[in-house]
Amino acid sequence: MAASRKSRSEKIAPAKPSFWDSGWFPFVAGGLLVLAALAAYHNSFSGPFIFDDELWITKNPTIRHLWPIWPVLSPPPGLIFQGRPVLNLSLAINYALSGTGVWGYHALNLAIHITAGLALFGIVRRTLRRPVMRERFPTGAGLAFAVAAIWMLHPLQTESVTYVIQRAESLMGMFYLLTVYCFVRGTDSPASGIWYVLSITACLCGMATKEVMVSVPLIVMLYDRTFVAGSFREAWRQRWRVHLGLAGTWLELGYLMSGIGGRGAGFGLGITGWTYALTECPVVVRYLWLAIWPHPLTLDYGGDVVKSVAEAAPYALILVVLVAGTVIALWRWPIWGFAGAWVFGILAATSSFVPVAFQPMAEHRMYLPLAAVVAMMVLGIYAGLGRRSVVVYLALVIGFGLLTACRNEDYRSELAIWSDTVAKRPRNPRAQYYLGMTLAGTGRLEEALGHFQEATRLKVDYAEAYNNIGTCLILLNRSAEAVGPYEQALVYKTEYPEADFNLGIAMFNLGRFDEAVQHYQEAVRLQPDYVDARLNLAVAWEKVGRTAEAIGQYTEVLRIDPSSTVAHDSLARLQAGQPAANAGR
Repeated sequence: MAASRKSRSEKIAPAKPSFWDSGWFPFVAGGLLVLAALAAYHNSFSGPFIFDDELWITKNPTIRHLWPIWPVLSPPPGLIFQGRPVLNLSLAINYALSGTGVWGYHALNLAIHITAGLALFGIVRRTLRRPVMRERFPTGAGLAFAVAAIWMLHPLQTESVTYVIQRAESLMGMFYLLTVYCFVRGTDSPASGIWYVLSITACLCGMATKEVMVSVPLIVMLYDRTFVAGSFREAWRQRWRVHLGLAGTWLELGYLMSGIGGRGAGFGLGITGWTYALTECPVVVRYLWLAIWPHPLTLDYGGDVVKSVAEAAPYALILVVLVAGTVIALWRWPIWGFAGAWVFGILAATSSFVPVAFQPMAEHRMYLPLAAVVAMMVLGIYAGLGRRSVVVYLALVIGFGLLTACRNEDYRSELAIWSDTVAKRPRNPRAQYYLGMTLAGTGRLEEALGHFQEATRLKVDYAEAYNNIGTCLILLNRSAEAVGPYEQALVYKTEYPEADFNLGIAMFNLGRFDEAVQHYQEAVRLQPDYVDARLNLAVAWEKVGRTAEAIGQYTEVLRIDPSSTVAHDSLARLQAGQPAANAGR
């Protein structure tokens, strides 16, 4: 009898938790993920503002003050900042802390990316602990760590992290993943109500960050059906309030999307839905290939579109097979179907038939879809190699981390990133233009001139490039040659005050003062607060002997800018009846 009692006591002794199930493993894994991200992005903090950073940060008046908060959260209609108040608020916080000091923006970008990675780790870890997954993947926490690490360090993510304003994608991605994570926590927590409220709150923040968030209520419902409830009916029966709350955030998104056309998205912007859909066929296939083989990576792929069905057909066939496979898998193999739905459901917002006119392809759009691609890859490798797969995961983490650090080197300066872009996409007129801008800014005018000319060769109606050709020629003391490019700029962009102003300078330099007056007047008509145009107009009026008109312009300059010493001195001189010491500017 004594032996029997001993045997019974041994049977009821608690089992020792495995390494993967230990309570401290998530904290160790989280710490390692943070360290890995810091190592991969350590060289990203000094990269300058580039491309659209100037519009969103250095020229964004709505982020200059955190209080009152309303101008930050509700920019005036027609501005590019409209419709993304949470993104704008994050920039305002950065500006309050460090002005336009770029280091702080990069630091917050990386913090956002790390938070998104930790949320992904939590989602995958808790998903793999569910009965439907645990038997097939007993080392679920380790696999979740591999998924999060590979996703965080994948070089395809660099655009979303290192290019400052693509925080729009990573911040939205963070809220997207937090929405799913908090929902998952709510399904297996005694305090489910708190987690569901947090999920809906994260969803609201994401909708106010970027429009790609639109798919998350559907993804959460699909997750519930696949991993928790077992059917859509049961998911709705058990958690209809949560799903209704998430769907309700679409009302917020609908309100915020009223100004989306100002960001180059939507119809009526020079590209039809059909043409855009054809264009996106090779684009999406390219995205998927870059997820597997991330080379070459490019900041700007240009605005080329596919216009023929024949050109798009091979890629469309690949996508039809993949999408059809996803639909079939949703019913027969729901786990794999969910992964496919995650990829195509998120990409549908930017890669279907609603045009993103100026940028049909951008690497940052794979920020969230990449998570499902990486998860399928990690689970597939484990299914084939078992525990030996850790060697493959380690190689991928180290390799991707090194590639990410190397890619960050391309962002070390505007000259480096645009030179890299032109080298990879030489037929991209926008890349040629911005490389020219960068070279001109460093005084390399002859080189800049060549790139502006190449931009106009690739895009005949590129008014801004013609304008800059003229400016380079003026700075090279070739004013007579500058007239033609400026006139060409005004042909393609009839209301272009900067081109009229510059053409006025060229005419003034050539001694054609009456024509200079005409162009300065046009610049002022188009932009009444154009101080430089008014100053030059005043000088030109003096040159043709129209002193009263010159006085009027100097007076108007002082009304707009009371601190203008040039206007003060010139006005005092004219009122004293003294001639100009130097009538040219």
